[in-house]
Amino acid sequence: MTTSFWLALGLFFLVLAAVSLALAHYLRQVLEPGGKTWLDPLLGPLERSTYRLCGIEPGREEGWRGYLGSLLLFNLVGLLLTYCILRLQQWLPLNPKGFGAVSPDLAFNTAVSFTTNTNWQNYAGESTLSYFSQMVGLAVHNFTSAASGIAVAAAFLRALVRTGAKTIGNFWVDLVRTTYYLLLPLAFGMAIVLVSQGVPQNFSPYARARLAEPVVIAGADGQEHRVEWQEIVQGPIASQESIKVLGTNGGGYTNANSAHPFENPTPLSNLLEILAELCIPGALAVYLGLAVGKPAHGWAVWGVMALLLFGGILVCWRAEAGGNPLLIAQGLSPVEGNSEGKEARFGTLDSALFAVATTATSTGAVNSLHDSYMPLGGLVPLFNMELGEVVFGGVGSGLYGMLVFVVVGVFLFGLMIGRTPEYLGKKIGASEVKMAALSILVLTLSILGLSAWAIASPWGLAGIANAGPHGLSEILYAFSSTTGNNGSAFAGLSGNTPWYNTTLGLAMLAGRYLMIVPVLALAGLLAAQKKVAVSQAAFPVSGGLFLVLLLATVFIVGALNFFPVLALGPILEHFLLHAGQTF
Repeated sequence: MTTSFWLALGLFFLVLAAVSLALAHYLRQVLEPGGKTWLDPLLGPLERSTYRLCGIEPGREEGWRGYLGSLLLFNLVGLLLTYCILRLQQWLPLNPKGFGAVSPDLAFNTAVSFTTNTNWQNYAGESTLSYFSQMVGLAVHNFTSAASGIAVAAAFLRALVRTGAKTIGNFWVDLVRTTYYLLLPLAFGMAIVLVSQGVPQNFSPYARARLAEPVVIAGADGQEHRVEWQEIVQGPIASQESIKVLGTNGGGYTNANSAHPFENPTPLSNLLEILAELCIPGALAVYLGLAVGKPAHGWAVWGVMALLLFGGILVCWRAEAGGNPLLIAQGLSPVEGNSEGKEARFGTLDSALFAVATTATSTGAVNSLHDSYMPLGGLVPLFNMELGEVVFGGVGSGLYGMLVFVVVGVFLFGLMIGRTPEYLGKKIGASEVKMAALSILVLTLSILGLSAWAIASPWGLAGIANAGPHGLSEILYAFSSTTGNNGSAFAGLSGNTPWYNTTLGLAMLAGRYLMIVPVLALAGLLAAQKKVAVSQAAFPVSGGLFLVLLLATVFIVGALNFFPVLALGPILEHFLLHAGQTF
């Protein structure tokens, strides 16, 4: 690790901290009642018109059950609308390639995927979906699913601040304000920047180019075919790419995702996409401190997330930079280390940084093939998702997921000192701990239960491309990614089958909504409590002790459940690889 490596990494985290701070203050204006932003003169009339058109009473707040009901209703309608668009796209406009209907199981999987902010893709966008499906069916969900997650986080923070309250906010107001004042302006600005870097934004038909050297390939019919022309994808790519990363969605316009030169053409676009993935989750952590009147607490949570991200980057980059030991023994290892599955214009460091950032958040976008990583390099993205996507995490979901670990940590701290646990003046009793534990256990049960089902079933084994521990990792990665609402994949898995489309869809629904239900229930319990004076039993919400206890809680409660299966997957593969065995 050279001096330039440490300088680049240090500068990256400094820029992320500065962006998080600036955006946190803006979030305060967007999410707090009566907040005013510099965009009010422009967007205020649109906001008020939306309330009138939809019959929303902005001054009317909801309890946690009403808030949850509104969120579920909105997401259900969006899911059904997207399913219909995918099934009927052959009759809808903006379909210059004349793509037909998406199959029922794939349409279900895709509609669930984009509704839950997962963006898992069992299809190649450029050869499956029309411009209309990409924009109205998918890109719109990139905004609404992200706004839904931020809304839940905002409701949870209100619950921490309020005392003896029966309400936690108005979901519809949170949804509208987050979309209009935060996501739309950021996405519009980033789309312009991406266009300047060479990302297409048009409605033109696909271009055709004659190959300088025709090639002969084997077709699906088993015959050899001479290919002289290549189709070049076109369409509204920049607008989808910007919200893809800002909303921690991750679904690529093309099958190659951010490895495609039209989605991520330059080193600058690559850096901007990484920062875009992290900026809103980072800002929400800092906003936590501003909302509860303890800025140091927000920075402490941000610091825990940053430490986990930093450790993941070091482990992943070191594994990839070390190269394949079998190739090294033959004198064939490239200077860059393990270059398989990576774009030459990004190299090992930028690929590892992107892989860790995209799975530390719930983005799932990729600029390299995770299936081609060294075993320990691939372990890091897998481990990030199994922590519950709290290493910054998704927009909103990362913060409320980390706050669940804070509640569990507070409870454990109280047990250790023999006093009633407290957090920010709120008592943490049996009901609060049950809700927090339930949200964690749901993720564990979904990942391990569905992975075990697939491993024990012919349909599950039929989808893997590799035998042994790597095949196990492919299945485990799929259900970790979908349950964690991430969307990235070990692409060796052939998941576009009725069984996988259905079970992965169920994993996405469980990971999103079976976590949100106990989180909002916990918010309702906390909001109803009256604050008590800070006592000696209070959990320290900043400083070294808080960092150590929170890190320990995340690892012990969130990670140890998965150690046995990780030992049989990427860890075992690592040792077998060094013993000369491949899969």
